[in-house]
Amino acid sequence: MQIKIGDTTFEIVKGDITKQEVDAIVNAANPRLTPGGGVSGAIHRAAGKELWEECKKLGGCKTGEAKITRGYKLKAKYVIHTVGPVYKGSIEDEKLLASCYKNSLKLALEHNIKSIAFPAISTGVYGYPMEEAAKVAIKTIIDFLKENEGLELVRLVLYNDKAYEIHKKVMEEIIREME
Repeated sequence: MQIKIGDTTFEIVKGDITKQEVDAIVNAANPRLTPGGGVSGAIHRAAGKELWEECKKLGGCKTGEAKITRGYKLKAKYVIHTVGPVYKGSIEDEKLLASCYKNSLKLALEHNIKSIAFPAISTGVYGYPMEEAAKVAIKTIIDFLKENEGLELVRLVLYNDKAYEIHKKVMEEIIREME
């Protein structure tokens, strides 16, 4: 599913974040930027040990912030690492999750990145409910694209049918609200 916002295509796909042919993929990282499990582990495995070597030099990453490294063996030239909130059910969770997407997109523009792919940040071991996370992600991305030019493609990559269907439904609802 895709929509156009200005000159940017925003799409939701089912797939593997590590196989995306985009300028940058986003890593749902932990604060120490260690390989870990889930999305982060998969990205580190696909990129090779050089990614971890570069991450060690960054001094970690705070929740809601974003840092950039090279992509090494990935198809993507860059990896943008962002640390999502561990879900507690507070209003702060939503602000921190939104800042993950916003700061990643800002970093992309600063590095002249034209295409970027995101996973569903914080929805794995960090426990953020998928539908709530989808609303924050999609709304934040749309708002950012309405205010900023320079990106050609923003993609949300969902790893299974359930995650894809939830994001698709949320995007359809948000589009209806915008009309």
